[in-house]
Amino acid sequence: MQKGRYLCLAIIIVISLLAHGCGKGQYKTKEKRIVRKMLVTGYDAGKKSTGWKRKWGLFFLPPVYAYGPNEGKRKEVGITSDGSKAKKGTIAADIIRYPYGTKMYVPGYGWGEVHDIGSAIKGEHIDLFFTSEKEAKKWGKQYLDVIILLKE
Repeated sequence: MQKGRYLCLAIIIVISLLAHGCGKGQYKTKEKRIVRKMLVTGYDAGKKSTGWKRKWGLFFLPPVYAYGPNEGKRKEVGITSDGSKAKKGTIAADIIRYPYGTKMYVPGYGWGEVHDIGSAIKGEHIDLFFTSEKEAKKWGKQYLDVIILLKE
């Protein structure tokens, strides 16, 4: 008899949660959807793409920035400028126009999110992260209509 009551109570709770919108995403932020023609290039975590080198050229010493204002300072390879780990879907963009967290859809690549910057990434130019230099080079340089979801 007690088992039946608990089962009935559990069913009522589940139905109540489903009926009242649990998990419906009612807390989503409003986003403005725009399409822009952009220069889309590819990068990877390698030395050429992200500007790092081994200190004094020795393989067992930590990587450091090869140029720029942080030249000679330690570089965490594979970590983006916002501190997250670079992975498929990571986009480098001009954060003055497209702040961290901006979502973009790139034809032929899919959805991604801005987590990084780049010294050559200005205006309507984005850089897509690839896991290898070969993939990044294969992507090349393309002008594409990119869907951008800007938070309002």
